[in-house]
Amino acid sequence: MISCNSEILFLYDARLCNPNGDPDEENRPRMDYETGRNLVSDVRLKRYLRDYWLTFSNEEWEKWGYSEPQDVWVRRETQDGQVKTVTAKDRIENLAQKYASGQKAKDLTKDPKFREFLKKHLLDLRFFGATIPIGGKSGGGGDSLTFTGPVQFTWGYSLNRVDILPSSTITSTFAGRDTGEKAQHGTMGKDWRVKYSFIAFWGVVSAFRAKETGMSDIDLNLLDKSIFSALPLMATSRSKIGQTPRLYLRIEYKDNHTFLGDFREGLKLEKEEGLESIEDVVMDFSSCVEKLSKVKDKINQIACCLHPDFPSGKDFIDALESKLGSEYLKKIE
Repeated sequence: MISCNSEILFLYDARLCNPNGDPDEENRPRMDYETGRNLVSDVRLKRYLRDYWLTFSNEEWEKWGYSEPQDVWVRRETQDGQVKTVTAKDRIENLAQKYASGQKAKDLTKDPKFREFLKKHLLDLRFFGATIPIGGKSGGGGDSLTFTGPVQFTWGYSLNRVDILPSSTITSTFAGRDTGEKAQHGTMGKDWRVKYSFIAFWGVVSAFRAKETGMSDIDLNLLDKSIFSALPLMATSRSKIGQTPRLYLRIEYKDNHTFLGDFREGLKLEKEEGLESIEDVVMDFSSCVEKLSKVKDKINQIACCLHPDFPSGKDFIDALESKLGSEYLKKIE
């Protein structure tokens, strides 16, 4: 179980794609129209991670240091070779059967060993927490199991002002899908995309919350190495492709009570408008370097991963190494 707090800074960009559509606005990219900032929910980021973990084979889980394959709570299930969406009630009942054949989930809500079983098998529960509804009798309100996870992200937002490209109407036509149905069926929609968005997320890892879910050092190592892989591998649908991780930083403190606050507040772009690619991104990290150097005695290590096409990020890592010392940096390969 982890015993020290951490804070996370994650930077990535999105070019000619839709980082996080808003279903209430024709799936337009989420925006703060007053500031011109592109918004991305923490739910979207966590979904990339969950989808990535679901691709692991049994052998890969073993290589990561796990004694058995891991599952996630928020997912679709495969039954008879078919991927299908199941209700939360069906999902928890299936897990109850794995724990004790013939048992109903509602009969296990007070069983502490069942809670431990869920924490041991559900990776995202250990990371992000979950509220798991347990169906009651017919007409009853049921019960639930609630876990508050140690890893939490705020909403991400772009550090630059973002232009949304004019949408074109897209159509799809399908042949009749039912037996004897020969007609064609069409759908229409809008194709909204950002021109260029340089997005920043801030998050925390709480050692206090880790006591509840049992998040381990192996889990933390997996988190460090997952984000840079999850985004480019999972954001490959037609509207999502075009997103690239640029910088990941996890500052691990020496205790379970230190948090410095949102590191995005000190980040400054040389220019905030008219950006079209990573080549246009010149960022000043000096306030962040100063902030960390002042609390050097509270820092255990800084795990970092950098994309080679982000010169400002390299300058930032070099400055941290100069101010704090190379022994503080854990460079993720």
